Amino acid sequence: MAIELAPSILSANFSRLGADAKAALDGGGTLLHVDVMDGHFVPNITIGPLVTASLRKAFPGVILDCHLMIENPDVYIPAFAEAGASWISVHQEACVHLHRTLQLIESHGCKPGVVLNPATPVMMLDEVLDMVHHVLVMSVNPGFGGQKFIPGALHKVKTLVEVREVLGLAFRIEIDGGVALDTVGEIVRAGAEILVAGNAVFGKGDIGDNARKLLEAARSATLIRT
Repeated sequence: MAIELAPSILSANFSRLGADAKAALDGGGTLLHVDVMDGHFVPNITIGPLVTASLRKAFPGVILDCHLMIENPDVYIPAFAEAGASWISVHQEACVHLHRTLQLIESHGCKPGVVLNPATPVMMLDEVLDMVHHVLVMSVNPGFGGQKFIPGALHKVKTLVEVREVLGLAFRIEIDGGVALDTVGEIVRAGAEILVAGNAVFGKGDIGDNARKLLEAARSATLIRT
């Protein structure tokens, strides 16, 4: 599958969010990753449906990948769908009835995804992998940008690749946390296809150039995948 870059707007300058997001897309990003945090499930508070709706208005044709790091996601899924979310992912750890929650996402016309925290094994998803559009592997503990990559995430990515092949499924494999020029090669070689990057894109320097360089490094790594 093709490698895609999903710039995480969490690391953008919110005083010029539209311009920063456009620069990242112009640099090769194919979707925008929207990190939603509630201060309960993770120790941070970020954005909600209003910002999602504004992004949808500004970028009507772009995939909005909404990552709900929140408690009781079922309550908010309809609002994010109405705001224009394309994909909605929820944490396995936050969902008592994960099967039902994934059905709810799909019923609102969005692609359902499921997320695994660093301490959660892949086997926790055995019963729902046939329902999901994508699996998002957290390679940092969720809550804040700019954290150091957790190498154990690579094993999860490799396991997901193997399970997908054995079961004949087609879910995408996404990774979020510490994706940068010094880690992206091993991430892609492990089998990740959708790369969420925040600080590496928006942190320093030219946003478009940062996105281009990261995507080029990722695509080069596919030539020597293990």
